[in-house]
Amino acid sequence: MLNSLILVGRLTKDIEIRETESGKKVGTLSLAIPRSFKNMDGVYETDFVNCTLWEEKAKLTKEYCQVGDIVGIRGRLQSNIIKTEEGSRYFLEVVADKVTFLSNKKKDNVKNNDK
Repeated sequence: MLNSLILVGRLTKDIEIRETESGKKVGTLSLAIPRSFKNMDGVYETDFVNCTLWEEKAKLTKEYCQVGDIVGIRGRLQSNIIKTEEGSRYFLEVVADKVTFLSNKKKDNVKNNDK
């Protein structure tokens, strides 16, 4: 069995980093990824995918990337359940294993992050 994916898209907002109760840093970003085909109206639609980055990946991505930059994400899908008073809510998230900086306006000397 295999749970692996590769995404390439533009950052829609700057990465947000927070600290967990255990002291680990976690960042979230959103990628805009245009579809490779047109819909019934002849328009290319765009998917917006949220990704989670941990520790050093989150820190470096925040330092070197900004809105509009193109990044590649290699990662996996992870399912989560949030229990509320109304019941359980299921959702999928992309957890990044590797981030590659493909276009970067801020710094040209760092191209990817394998940490």
